[in-house]
Formats: sequence, structure tokens, C-alpha cells
Amino acid sequence: MTRSERPRKLVVAALLRDSSGRILLTRRRADQPMPGQWELPGGKIEPGESPSEALVRELREELGISVRVGRAWDILFHRYPEFDLLMLVYACELPVRGPRPRPLEVAELAFVAPAQLSDYDVLPADAPLIARLRAESAAR
Repeated sequence: MTRSERPRKLVVAALLRDSSGRILLTRRRADQPMPGQWELPGGKIEPGESPSEALVRELREELGISVRVGRAWDILFHRYPEFDLLMLVYACELPVRGPRPRPLEVAELAFVAPAQLSDYDVLPADAPLIARLRAESAAR
């Protein structure tokens, strides 16, 4: 298979912090690829959706929340053995009033202090994001 024949996936992810600065991570279900690993919440962009529309939809489906999508925080490329992944990561805000995140289509969720992010087994594509969040927190 040549590089041009490799499947590519375009996904969006949310960088959501609570009022204490903890980062929201979700854990993949046992019936999903890479089960049990943690990631920033998000998912695939469906045909006809903008990245922000996809992120709003994914977070509503997975966590039952409505978010305000902010600016792009990072863009990441990761080569998995089976496909190439391009991830657009957006800083997002939860409204002051409204439902709190709950695990609807994920195994569980956790708000994690930046210093503890390395305690979680994150997906390979998310690892550079986790390292950046830890470094930014340590620099403060």
C-alpha cells in the first residue's frame, strides 16, 4: 500500500478544563478499537459538517453536554499502523449553567490535574497533547 492509498481519518477533539484547571479525559469502551485507553473527547467529522459542528455533536452524543467551541488549540498528525490520523483540537468551554459531563458513549470520564495526566494510559495520538499540557502547567 502506498502512502496515497493509506486510509485517512479527520477527527476533532475538545480541550475542556473545569474551574480548577483540570482537563477532561474520556476512556474508550471495551467494544472500541484501543479499548480502555484515555483520550481527549471528540470524534469523526461527518460529511457536510464543519469541525466545530462535529465537535458539538460528538460531545452531546458522548457526554450529554453542550459546549462553546473556541479557537483551534493544536493540530496533530499521527500515523497508526492501519491509518493516518489528522486531529483538530479546539479549546472549549462548558456553559456555567447546564448539564455536567456524564459517560453516555464512553466507558468513563475524569477531570485530571495536568500534573497527573501522565498517570493515564492515553492513545498514542493524544500523547503529544498530554505532554504539551503537562509542560505548560509546569511552566506556570
